[in-house]
Amino acid sequence: MQNPFAALNAVLPPGAMQTYIVLMVLAVIAGVLFDIAHKGSAKYFFANWRKSRDTGKPVGLGTIAVQTAVVDVLASGEFCNPRRRVAHLLTMYGFILHVVSTVVLVFGYPTSAAAPPWTLLWWVGGLMVLAGGYWFWFFLRVDVAAEGQSPFRLERADLFVVSLLASVTLGLLWALFQGLGRGVFWTLFGLYIIATTVLFGGVYWSKFAHMFFKPAAAFEKRVSKANGTNNNLPLLTRDDPAQRERHSMELLKDAPMDMGLGIKREAPRHY
Repeated sequence: MQNPFAALNAVLPPGAMQTYIVLMVLAVIAGVLFDIAHKGSAKYFFANWRKSRDTGKPVGLGTIAVQTAVVDVLASGEFCNPRRRVAHLLTMYGFILHVVSTVVLVFGYPTSAAAPPWTLLWWVGGLMVLAGGYWFWFFLRVDVAAEGQSPFRLERADLFVVSLLASVTLGLLWALFQGLGRGVFWTLFGLYIIATTVLFGGVYWSKFAHMFFKPAAAFEKRVSKANGTNNNLPLLTRDDPAQRERHSMELLKDAPMDMGLGIKREAPRHY
């Protein structure tokens, strides 16, 4: 396998792609900071953290940090559905491998066609993203699997997944068909750059930033559970008027909170 980015040297200097990657990194940083400022995520997190620290019992933060890293981050422990977890892990680790390999190839081997093992890892990471991403998109999304919506229906919330799949798909196609002529080469490369720019430049409008927030939220949740401050949360009971009014259907307002296991007998695929 050859380094796909080495083929750009005939027209573009190595510094062009390197500059582009630096701009994408800056775009991600700016998007995350704008998202934090707009949603107040950091303010909310630190407020909860101070409350938990001041009112809860002492706990071992080091142990909780390790548990958060291993279970919630590395193993995506928040997913109860095993298929959803596998798809998420494939996409997550594939994306990391694909991005790291891209950076190494562009900065470490800008003019070398042979760049083992990074070219192979670039392909493996990309194929992992496609396997996990398309599996999720066509079969595991809630609105598709449970609500019977078309898998081709697009919402703003889909910007991250769609741009990720488009970027990786077009990148692999560009690398695969590089020998078919300059027209195909530059068309696929242009589409690849556009999709990648949307992916990294659209952080503020997509769910990209959630990968930075979720570890912090998972850590805070584990700390509040360990020190007992989560016990101050309201109980999920029909005796609470606020809980009763959460449901627009009159039938559910008087229904028990625990519906029993009968509701799980049939997967919700019949809508």
